[in-house]
Amino acid sequence: MSKQQRRNWGAVEQPEQHYLVAPRGLAGGGDLRHVSEFLRASGWQDRSKRGGPLVMESPDRTVRVGYDPYVLPGGWTIHGKANGHQDEWWAVLGRQTPVEIVAGLTDALTQPRSAHAPNVWAPLREQRWRHDPHAGHPTVTSPDGSAWMQYHQAAGGTAMWSSGAKDQQGNGWSAQFTASTPMHLVQAFSTALSSPEPVMRPLGRVPHSAQVRTTSVSVLPSQLRAWQQARITAARAAWARSSTPRGSRPRTAARPHAHAGGARTRR
Repeated sequence: MSKQQRRNWGAVEQPEQHYLVAPRGLAGGGDLRHVSEFLRASGWQDRSKRGGPLVMESPDRTVRVGYDPYVLPGGWTIHGKANGHQDEWWAVLGRQTPVEIVAGLTDALTQPRSAHAPNVWAPLREQRWRHDPHAGHPTVTSPDGSAWMQYHQAAGGTAMWSSGAKDQQGNGWSAQFTASTPMHLVQAFSTALSSPEPVMRPLGRVPHSAQVRTTSVSVLPSQLRAWQQARITAARAAWARSSTPRGSRPRTAARPHAHAGGARTRR
């Protein structure tokens, strides 16, 4: 074999085995960068200390998103400071909450709030989640019974949302949202939670659960990078548009990212 042939041989990509996992609520935590790199591309600052937990801060310094695996039970903490008419709020999500579900909430932190009144139940009803008549508070469960969303109102009037997923072996996670958590963020979470789309996990990162369904796929490293980059590019474009003064924005429309997102969906 010539030197040129050896160089070409070394440049050939080798496919890697991954799995599409459903239901997504039982897919395990996943890669934290799915959350952190989107926030970074949206103008958020990385406040993490070397060797410490992940900490990302919003451009206006009113919201922090953190992930701490070094404490028990560990997991995600999202904290919003009191700001104008918005009271201080918290959301806490367990360590095994899939990053795609966490991102449903954290991505929404970077986007303009819809003019429509939020409805946490609507995405769940659309995916045929069922009302649980045995729960003491308004509760819906996924069609397979592995995930739930609940609204709890205490006697004193304090209300909160909680959610989670658990398999038959007891493995899973839970999430809680304070009463002051903006409802559009809770709806963004419920939308991501109830999505029927599977999520991708590499070989060796698929939870051992009888309730998990997997589909083996071969993926080139360049494909993975392209899907990840499409998400980052979309975040940067949205951040650039929001940061540009209205009067100085160009008249030409920004290049859409639908094709990149669609390629990821079809993987």
